[in-house]
Amino acid sequence: MPEPEMRAGTTRDDAPAEGLAVAGAYPTAGAGFEHGLVILAAGHAYWLVEADAGYRLLVESRALAVVREQLACFDRESACWPPRPVADHPAANLTERLTPAVWAVAVIAVYALQARLPGVCEETGALDSQALFQRGEWWRVFTALFLHADVAHLAGNVAAGFFVFSAVTSAMGRLLGWLAIAMASAAGNLAVAALNHSEPYRSIGASTAVFAGLGLLTGRAIGVLREEGGQHHWRTVLVPLAAGAALLGLFGTGGIRTDAMAHLTGFAAGLVFELAWHACRNTR
Repeated sequence: MPEPEMRAGTTRDDAPAEGLAVAGAYPTAGAGFEHGLVILAAGHAYWLVEADAGYRLLVESRALAVVREQLACFDRESACWPPRPVADHPAANLTERLTPAVWAVAVIAVYALQARLPGVCEETGALDSQALFQRGEWWRVFTALFLHADVAHLAGNVAAGFFVFSAVTSAMGRLLGWLAIAMASAAGNLAVAALNHSEPYRSIGASTAVFAGLGLLTGRAIGVLREEGGQHHWRTVLVPLAAGAALLGLFGTGGIRTDAMAHLTGFAAGLVFELAWHACRNTR
């Protein structure tokens, strides 16, 4: 067998040399060389010759059938390669962060009002289990999310909420994302109030909503992995669940004034909501 080689001739003779046959024609030397590597991998020699229409790939006549089959396979497998690069759209990214920024401004504005009228805001808007169940003041499951105990409490929730809510709205869309956040947050507040309905219980802060968003993201990751299936897909599902639970334990249970139960109910509400939504969408 002759040594594999690539030869670019300077002649324009369209007839291949004796004993050689045309395996393919390519517009550039790079394309010809790329296909020549396929021939070399198959254990055959090739010659790349310049022609009027570009470049011709020549092989020994006895290897022509095998080489053409290998080249056809290569062309089929590389039809969609390389993949189209994902375009980065700064305008779209900015738009997706607009509504979380509006939410952050709204929370800060409410805190400024709360600083002027602390008694009024907290008395009428805090999550109060007795007011909720005995007097039917259901708006508290929402208004409590905009009230905060101090600047540190506010800053922590605004910073975390901006990134979590941006991720939720990017993954689910702005309308559905905010609807899911609102419903899961309200459900989390309702659940923690129900768990404490037999005794006085009051709570304020957007952290329930932040952990509801974390639950939504965890549920979405679980749903995507379940769709992929596989023999041990249930083991893979445990990964995002464990990650979400770790974040809940790391950031949701520390501090004397931290309402860990509200964080847990918010996370659970977001997780259940997203899993239920994912299941309903797949049954259509």
